[in-house]
Amino acid sequence: MNSFLLSIPSGMPRRLAIGWLFLALYSLVGAGLVVVLILIARTPFILNLLPWTGSFRTALVIHVDLSVLVWFLSIAGFLACLNLREQKGWFGFGTLLLATIGAVLITFSPFLGVDAPFMNNYVPVLGNNAFFLGLGLFLTGVGGMAGFGILNSRVASTGERALLWGLKTGLFILLLSLASWLWSYLTMPANVDGLLYYEALFWGGGHILQFTHTQLLVVVWLWLATAAGGHISLTPRVAVLLFTLGAAPALLGGVFLHLNYIPGDVEFQVGFANLMKYGGGVAALPVGLALLPTLLTRPSSGEQEPTPLRLTLFLSLLLFGIGGVIGFLIKGINVTIPSHYHGSIVSVTVAYMGLIFYLLPRLGFQAPNRRWAVWQLWLYGGGSLLHVFGLAWSGVLGIQRKTAGEAQGLETMVKKMAMGLTGLGGLIAVIGGILFLIICYRAVRSTKSGGGAALLDALRAK
Repeated sequence: MNSFLLSIPSGMPRRLAIGWLFLALYSLVGAGLVVVLILIARTPFILNLLPWTGSFRTALVIHVDLSVLVWFLSIAGFLACLNLREQKGWFGFGTLLLATIGAVLITFSPFLGVDAPFMNNYVPVLGNNAFFLGLGLFLTGVGGMAGFGILNSRVASTGERALLWGLKTGLFILLLSLASWLWSYLTMPANVDGLLYYEALFWGGGHILQFTHTQLLVVVWLWLATAAGGHISLTPRVAVLLFTLGAAPALLGGVFLHLNYIPGDVEFQVGFANLMKYGGGVAALPVGLALLPTLLTRPSSGEQEPTPLRLTLFLSLLLFGIGGVIGFLIKGINVTIPSHYHGSIVSVTVAYMGLIFYLLPRLGFQAPNRRWAVWQLWLYGGGSLLHVFGLAWSGVLGIQRKTAGEAQGLETMVKKMAMGLTGLGGLIAVIGGILFLIICYRAVRSTKSGGGAALLDALRAK
């Protein structure tokens, strides 16, 4: 059986990893608070009980940025720490501080400036200075951590080389996405403004960044499958090849499109859309298929079956596959689009949740309760599946995306049922998300050293 595992570093890299993990968990807390407003704004019958003004769009901007951008990139920072060799410098903690200040500013930016939401793709923005300052600080911190992780790579053992290669390619693509945003900013035509400006600004880098998420997702899949005691037929050499092929579209295609087209042009927009559509699954699809037997076979002899890990792998593979299929069914600007990307996004989130459950005791905290972990995964993953199916059904019925209240046009009972299923699934997923945070909180507090000393013990561990 081929093994894909990463060891947990000690000393500074370990303390830094815990810091990035806590920033990731913070992002989910903030995103969870605003998602309640979103669900109310999109659920039939309930939305009529409360007056609604412009808060839906503002809440949606903050929710998306915290639950996707900050959450995913904080986990990328966390994983980058696992690639570090022992260091005496504090540069990594400087990047974490910048990212943390940025995330806090993003969260509270609606109260620190004008309420001017722009619903562009990938990084929706609020048109106030506090938001852009927070976004700039956060991305600078994440980019610094990605570069720090690549340049200070530790010596890998035989079983780690494939995963660390996948991790480093993902981090390099992350840096490329930041360069893409800077390039788009510098080359943007002077006559583009408003929503079209932000759409064009974040379009190229946003598509490139999806390759980072996919590379890291495949790393986590292989890690979880090995930790679950699965029989993996994929060899490390083949995995390295697949990681390389998975990164190639972003590295080659992204540079080609920037050198040949201007941000906002039709060729630029269509080129990046096709790049992700046809290149995004180069590594994920064959790895996902290779891991399917892991779910059908028993773990290695002598090992207790780690049900949460297998459930994580099952839900993540299922959601990724469903999201990918729905992506090929998109026609028009309706909620089929968020149905597609919710499947893909939740696939990554579920994988990260399962990985965190697995790593908490290895970082010095209490192991999560096995039964509660299984319940949490079913609630979050199952609720998200209902949410995705509800959005897909609503898209077939022609309900437009980024709308709320009467703007949704829910004039028939069928449309109300479809969006009702969306709201119900979203509500169940929110409950699962809250339970995840509760489980993590209890694990941090309930270590052998007891209470708040758990965090200090973990941070001091060498």
